[in-house]
Amino acid sequence: MTKEGYEMISLAKELFPICRSIMGEGIRKSMRKFQNIHPEFKEIIFSTGDKVFDWEIPSEWSIKDAYIKHESGIKYAEFSKNNLHVVNYSEPVNLWLDKSQLLRKIHTLEAKPNAIPYVTSYYERNWGFCLQKEVVNQLPKGNYQVFIDSKLSPGKLQILEAFIPGRSKKEIFFSSYLCHPSMANNELSGPVLLSQIMSYVKSNFPENEYSYRFILIPETIGSIAYLSKNFKKLQKNMLCGFNLSCVGDERAYSHVESRLGNNLADLAVKSALIGLSNVKYYTFLSRGSDERQFCAPGIDLPVCTFCRSKFSEFPEYHTSLDNFELVTERGLQGSFNIFKNIVQTFEIGLNPMLEVLCEPQLGKRDLYPNISKVHNGQHPSKLRMDVLTYCDSKHTLFDIALKLNVNIEKILDEIKILKNNNLIKFVNTN
Repeated sequence: MTKEGYEMISLAKELFPICRSIMGEGIRKSMRKFQNIHPEFKEIIFSTGDKVFDWEIPSEWSIKDAYIKHESGIKYAEFSKNNLHVVNYSEPVNLWLDKSQLLRKIHTLEAKPNAIPYVTSYYERNWGFCLQKEVVNQLPKGNYQVFIDSKLSPGKLQILEAFIPGRSKKEIFFSSYLCHPSMANNELSGPVLLSQIMSYVKSNFPENEYSYRFILIPETIGSIAYLSKNFKKLQKNMLCGFNLSCVGDERAYSHVESRLGNNLADLAVKSALIGLSNVKYYTFLSRGSDERQFCAPGIDLPVCTFCRSKFSEFPEYHTSLDNFELVTERGLQGSFNIFKNIVQTFEIGLNPMLEVLCEPQLGKRDLYPNISKVHNGQHPSKLRMDVLTYCDSKHTLFDIALKLNVNIEKILDEIKILKNNNLIKFVNTN
């Protein structure tokens, strides 16, 4: 058990029962949990009807109860037992339907008969229920009461933003979304990882070199709203950014590239995934989260998305099966380790430069064996010498890792040794 993994899984389990949506008390209650952990989080508020680029902030949704009740008194799709049972943003309803009418308002998954699907209707007035197909197949004949005690009214869309200033105005940016109901990977894994990265920066770099910006948003409408106020500032100062989504399982490590696929964030993630098992790369054509907004033409921020199993690619996606059998402490820890190494890289320095001309004499510093001997077909100091070869101030540490096809964690180990022996310095090229 690791400290970081334990803290992340505990916070995710605490948040799991809350019925969230893009607006409403559920997301506000969830946001307060993160504000309690990080007082640096400040609120950015938009109101129903506000224009944000081509979109408009919708009404706020609240719900108290919902169910389907057969004329015999048996209840199905009870909101109190699983908040996925109701189509998110369902308008209020209280009426009786026969079975054929009812079935037209129930959503199921043919391929996953034991799963409750997650369905939304944010921008069009509608209502409905979600049930396991195996339950629907057993519904008795007769009439049914459908009851949804909900309300759609003018309200507030909330965004949390935290800024940790550094010596440089150049920023490292992290974003995740907090707007889905009870799903562990698609919803909660990203925010708890973002929180843990923020704790790591605050605890380990009291005089941080770079500035760090963290945002928690409702997906899509939140990033659009946030960018409508902040994109020029971000374009000016953002060095690179990472959108965190579905980061809690153990099956894969996935990188969804930026629109152009070659910004500093892309290079950072690629360098941190070298040598790991089951790594998957996706172009921007497989986009699906807030990278769609951050990398949109005209916005063009240097952002990419990091996942474990990518959204829409794992079988539990957008269903009640997305739970803590899928999301694990070990899975979350693996994601944290990726960004721990990335943050360390920025803080130790991006662009190393050799302090001497020609090869340094490593032997006198005990950094090179004085008796020449090859071990397992390779010189024991080859990696160290290869790293030095590209310490020319023009290559970032991420470039060097990719050039040598060596994970950034191992490059960092060598760089720390070289720095401690005054063989390299770092040049600010930003």
